[in-house]
Amino acid sequence: MTRLRLLPLALALGAAGAGPAQAQSLLDLYESARAYDATWQSAKAQYDANLFRAEQAKAGILPSANLGAGLSRSSFETTAPPIDRGITTQSATVSAAQPLYRPANFATWEQGKRQVELAQAQLTAASQDLIVRVSQAYFDVLAAQDTLAFVQAQKTAVAEQLASAKRNFEVGTSTITDTREAQARYDLVLAQEIAAENDLRVKRLALDALVGKPDVKPNPLALPAALPAPEPADVNAWVQQGEENSPSIRQAKTGVEIAQLETEKARAGHKPTLDLTASYGVNRNPGGSATVPTSTRATTGTVGLSFNLPLFAGFATQNRIRETLSLEERAQADLEASRRAVAQAIRTAYFGLVSGQGQVKALEAAEASSQSALEANRLGYQVGVRINIDVLNAQSQLFQTKRDLAQARYNVLVGQLKLRQATGTLLPDDLGRLNALLVK
Repeated sequence: MTRLRLLPLALALGAAGAGPAQAQSLLDLYESARAYDATWQSAKAQYDANLFRAEQAKAGILPSANLGAGLSRSSFETTAPPIDRGITTQSATVSAAQPLYRPANFATWEQGKRQVELAQAQLTAASQDLIVRVSQAYFDVLAAQDTLAFVQAQKTAVAEQLASAKRNFEVGTSTITDTREAQARYDLVLAQEIAAENDLRVKRLALDALVGKPDVKPNPLALPAALPAPEPADVNAWVQQGEENSPSIRQAKTGVEIAQLETEKARAGHKPTLDLTASYGVNRNPGGSATVPTSTRATTGTVGLSFNLPLFAGFATQNRIRETLSLEERAQADLEASRRAVAQAIRTAYFGLVSGQGQVKALEAAEASSQSALEANRLGYQVGVRINIDVLNAQSQLFQTKRDLAQARYNVLVGQLKLRQATGTLLPDDLGRLNALLVK
């Protein structure tokens, strides 16, 4: 019974040994990842590029101006009367145009506006993905730390059982089988410890690479942990939120609008265009011209309207319209596919979260039962009604249950984020709510 009372202490010491010094919160590491993660930086750069590309579409409805200049030298020669001289011509022209009616240009401008909305949705999706990736890596490290702590505590317990079996064999109260069974279980736990140490090392490296900091020490989960249930507790309400907020659905809707505007541009191939034009030019001959021997200077200024009506383009416009209508149908199909995929992802995440919370409650009950079973088997072993393998199996079951319970808790926490990501409502503030569940 003394060893039994020391078991919780061994677990606590193992967890304390794995506990981080100078631990960092989930929010701190998320901010570090925003400044370091290459995937996020790529998405942010693409967002900026899309904004500038959208601004380019406005150029088609704004005025344009050009400046042209020229300098030429020619030779002029006649025999009657005899004339032989060089002629220099200098010219400069400023021209400007303002589109008055260009349907294709205005459709392109509207597409540019939709491109801004599309870029925003893409950046939102990248931001939510970063939140989930950081959280997953964070809790993966905590789960690996817990696994190692439980394996080390199990090794200590098995080592005590092995020593007890050897003493009993020496005094003749047990068989060599008990010793060999305990030795086999001890060797197995040693192998598990090596695997757990390597898994923790790999998980830490992944978190370090994500946030750009060496030897990150995440804050452990405060126990007992109060895991909040999904609110609202109605999967259809979550699906409705996804329809309104999901970045992928927003992108698909924007894609439909862009495709419709592309059809407008194609139909503009049959429509006329009208521009306001103006120009001012200067031509100068410093040494005279072929007909005037003295310096000359001429200026011209024009203001007018430029009208163009397409008549026939070899059926290119008609076929372009058919093409864009087909692309509209594809965009509509993509939107419907996106809606179905989002609804399925939300339902999967919701029921996975509810199931995870049920698993946590069941494993908490199993932990208490496994602890009681271990105590009963140890007492039975001491009085001779249980054998060594019964105690070893009870120990293994208890530590496996503890490890499963810890992993289930982390799965629920990450599952809450994944549910909000599926609906498109995930924000950095949600990390603050998780932070409240961690040891400060």
